[in-house]
Amino acid sequence: MAELSSTKPYLLRAIHEWCVDSGYTPHLLVAVDSHTRVPMAYVKNGEIVLNINYTATKELLIDNEAISFSARFGGVSQNLYVPMHAVKGIFARENGQGMFFEIEEPSLASAGKNDGLTGQDVTSEDKTSTKSKKPTLTIVK
Repeated sequence: MAELSSTKPYLLRAIHEWCVDSGYTPHLLVAVDSHTRVPMAYVKNGEIVLNINYTATKELLIDNEAISFSARFGGVSQNLYVPMHAVKGIFARENGQGMFFEIEEPSLASAGKNDGLTGQDVTSEDKTSTKSKKPTLTIVK
């Protein structure tokens, strides 16, 4: 039997569309790891919150493997890449409604797609501590 595809990308696209249609600002909560490409200066406690409204992004693509787009940080345009396994949630900034997910281990297929793009080194100690931590929800206001 063929492997079932994850529902996460479909749910992300649906919540994103709901936010935009309702006049809300969709935000993405991301667990930063060696496979994500985000501006590290904005990462706090291994996480980053990204505005993924069409007005804040350029060439936003939410496909089944990753979310990619360009955005400005401090006036400088940067290309961002967030693999699906790193997405912790999507929510409306205005009211906090949305959906949150457990962090998954990167699949072997997606793990090799973005190697070397983050410019950050992850030590074996970092990998061990990440695996042993239980996922938690953080209320973002």
